[in-house]
Amino acid sequence: MKIILKFLVIIFLSIEISTADVISVFEFTESELSKLEVRKVRGADNNTNYSVGSNERGNFLKAVADNAASGLGKEVKINLNETPFINITWKVEKDLSGIKENSKKGHDFAARVFVIKKTGATLLSNRAINYVFSSNNEIGFNSASPYTKKSIDNVLSTTKNNLNKWVTVKTNVKEDFKKFHNLDVNELDGLAIMSDTDNSKMKAIAYFQNIYFSAN
Repeated sequence: MKIILKFLVIIFLSIEISTADVISVFEFTESELSKLEVRKVRGADNNTNYSVGSNERGNFLKAVADNAASGLGKEVKINLNETPFINITWKVEKDLSGIKENSKKGHDFAARVFVIKKTGATLLSNRAINYVFSSNNEIGFNSASPYTKKSIDNVLSTTKNNLNKWVTVKTNVKEDFKKFHNLDVNELDGLAIMSDTDNSKMKAIAYFQNIYFSAN
């Protein structure tokens, strides 16, 4: 079984958070990438390949998942009372069309960004929202992970409209935790990025850029 939450709550790298109105999470530099530990999802045959690059908008992370599943994450404290909005710029060059994403055999996404809240003493007691760039569902579609109801998949972008195009999205994480988990969350405990294709055995190519939290 793919145990996503075990991967999510492993501490990769601690970062210091300021009280500014905009909180950047990733730098997407070679130096940062070399310090991040790649954590393969249990049962996956291969690691997702991550590399960094840059364009006119700044640095980005490229993810190539070929029958693979691994991610990058940070233990990060985000004050959701001050900066509740997560902002993500991302692109899917090669998607996973034709799979049923809310099933165990099709539970893969070309691009995911997880937000995590610790809610107990054990790893599996935590709650997560999995913001996804879907290959098959419409924006606004959401469902519990087929592996655990404590992680909710929520579609913020879809390749039906934006295949191989940069897209910027925003959502209120504090409100989402209340909506999906009925939790009043004041502070996040972690963030993770992943591109995975271990269930579908397909290949996906995605890019992540400018992931940050803002006051509005």
